[in-house]
Amino acid sequence: MDVILKEDVATLGSRGDVVKVAEGYGRNFLLPRKLAIEATKANRAVIEQMKNAAVRRTASEKGDAEVLAKQFDGVSVEFTRKVGEKDHLFGSVTSSDIAEALAKKGFDVDRRKIQLDEPLKSLGEFDVPIRLHRDVTARFKVVVSKEAGE
Repeated sequence: MDVILKEDVATLGSRGDVVKVAEGYGRNFLLPRKLAIEATKANRAVIEQMKNAAVRRTASEKGDAEVLAKQFDGVSVEFTRKVGEKDHLFGSVTSSDIAEALAKKGFDVDRRKIQLDEPLKSLGEFDVPIRLHRDVTARFKVVVSKEAGE
């Protein structure tokens, strides 16, 4: 059975691919979950239009992300936190904290796009990447300093 994938399926292929699958897999898994449609001539034409629209949408999203990435040049966010022995923070600076600070500066960024491997738990200056698009990543500085009076 030939089907056209409507979504990316890990073991089969990506959206828009025409793949040959077993009858049972297609009828019992892919079609009911709307992951694929049968590969008829009419459906192939519809999928071709969807692919073209997706390419145009992706190009415009990438352009918007590149413009936003240029705005991140020279941006830095500063946090003051209480510290203990050996300048170890009480608590940490998370991607949510960074997203809130960026929102105060006028950048509306989802916290999941901020690429922190783990929360910042020490004093210093950090170069943090933010993934604005699949192909566009910007970087900005996060400065963590001691709270006054310590």
